[in-house]
Amino acid sequence: MKVLVTGGAGYIGSHAVRALREAGHQVTVLDDLSQGHRESVPPDVPMVTADLGDAAAVEHAAAGAEAVLHFAGRLSVAESVADPFPYYSNNVAKGLVLLAVMESRNVRRIVFSSTCATYGNPVRVPMDEDHPQAPINPYGTTKRAFENALADHARAGRLRAVALRYFNAAGCHPDGTLGEHHDPEEHLIPRAIDAALGRTGELTIHGEDYDTPDGTCIRDYIHVQDLARAHVLALEAMDQGEPFAAYNLGTGTGASVREVVKTVERVSGRTVPARVGPRRPGDPPRLVASAERAARALGFRPLHSKLDDIVATAFRWREAHPGGYGSAS
Repeated sequence: MKVLVTGGAGYIGSHAVRALREAGHQVTVLDDLSQGHRESVPPDVPMVTADLGDAAAVEHAAAGAEAVLHFAGRLSVAESVADPFPYYSNNVAKGLVLLAVMESRNVRRIVFSSTCATYGNPVRVPMDEDHPQAPINPYGTTKRAFENALADHARAGRLRAVALRYFNAAGCHPDGTLGEHHDPEEHLIPRAIDAALGRTGELTIHGEDYDTPDGTCIRDYIHVQDLARAHVLALEAMDQGEPFAAYNLGTGTGASVREVVKTVERVSGRTVPARVGPRRPGDPPRLVASAERAARALGFRPLHSKLDDIVATAFRWREAHPGGYGSAS
């Protein structure tokens, strides 16, 4: 199948590009490189460097496509709380540009990179897809808004869509060629690794007074390779079942911030200097997935579910790339 991957030079998108090609699909990437990296895209993969809001560029990138994997968007909870506008612009308005181009190009399949942040504070754990959706930050609100747009278009017979609600993406490609490079880096595991390697100061733990066993937030960490594989499975099952479907992607097991820090120390053999700071606005205390629906419908089960293994792949890449892409040691 010919697939357009928006945000295909980003962290999860680049792993999905690799997985698609290994499954025999043809790929074109659209990315403005504001958060992605050209080095993460194979040189023989066609790439259009443009903003998702540029309809003419998206039209060009979508030529001949039979499906879209949509990763392009803003992803920081804290940033979305401080400055909501880019989230509504990128995650909603520019997403609608993509839908308009798909309509004009007669592209009727889309797999959307969504998030468990659409649920908000959990009323039960683990959280299944029928959990109430009441996001508590603009990041989750805008992702939910685009999910709603997909569901409405699917009900109208305009397309078929799958929304994949990630819990916490983590890890790097096991062969060490693809990694996680954000600037600034906000994700806990790479920040803890950088602190352990002495590349930054102390790791800030955002709050230790949550209603959890050790007072720190609990998250369900899923390996980026498993996320990439789930997108391929969703794409290949696209023509079955309902025109719109949403699936959680997680392991069903949570780890606290302090447990992650201990895991980084165990894997790296180094101490993670850390201090406790204030809570971050918009952070729920506990997010753990029920991913049984994806197992039943897509045949998806995480293959890299142990936190030690996830951290080990992240440590290997980060240790070898002290400045991210283009800086291999």
